[in-house]
Amino acid sequence: MSLALKLMLSPLLVAQAVTTRRRAPVLPEADGPRSGEIGDGPSLRLLIVGDSSGAGVGVPTQETALAGYLTRTLAKEGQRRVRWQLLARSGITSAQALDMVLRGRPQAADVAVVVLGVNDVIDQVPSHRAVQHRAALADWLLENTSVHHVVFAPLPPMHQFPLLPQPLRWIIGSDARRHDAATARWAATRSDVSHVPIDISLAADCMASDGFHPGEPVYRCCGEALARFIATTILNQETTP
Repeated sequence: MSLALKLMLSPLLVAQAVTTRRRAPVLPEADGPRSGEIGDGPSLRLLIVGDSSGAGVGVPTQETALAGYLTRTLAKEGQRRVRWQLLARSGITSAQALDMVLRGRPQAADVAVVVLGVNDVIDQVPSHRAVQHRAALADWLLENTSVHHVVFAPLPPMHQFPLLPQPLRWIIGSDARRHDAATARWAATRSDVSHVPIDISLAADCMASDGFHPGEPVYRCCGEALARFIATTILNQETTP
């Protein structure tokens, strides 16, 4: 998206953004435990770090949020006893996530899943800067929590968010695609970090009532996809001679 076009549209975009924020309902984070154990087999310690999508905004409980589907599917597909912990807070950017993790005192883990990026796009953080913040988070986790692999979920297709009017939706969607591509390029340079593309359509009936956060179908799709990636790629690499 060219800077010139953004500048030309900026008065309209600002007005649309302000109006959208005012009329959007504020949904709570999902209720339920943010740590636990599930499954049988060798132990796998999982840390989930995220923003509102990690916290399960849009569904009533963690059972129907990302953490629930991710841990259940990983226990089944990986044939592991998954001991998991969720550290997530609505509204945080990638830069703020590391501070949240430091304050949350994460338990030791083997694999971390990171769900961030939407607020970087909303706050107009440059994509290269957002990647630097994600890299700092990944490096800290790898150096301080026993994590040996960090898995980044993709940014959602924000150009499909029902809440956002045009042309704001188009502009935000373009920014989200740029952020996601930058994260994918960075992750491809590292053996201890992965970016997992997930093909998903955000139809209105798959979203939360605010038209901005995921509904249960989206959490199910993303949680299961991330779990299968960990089970088939990361865990298989560990067991292959």
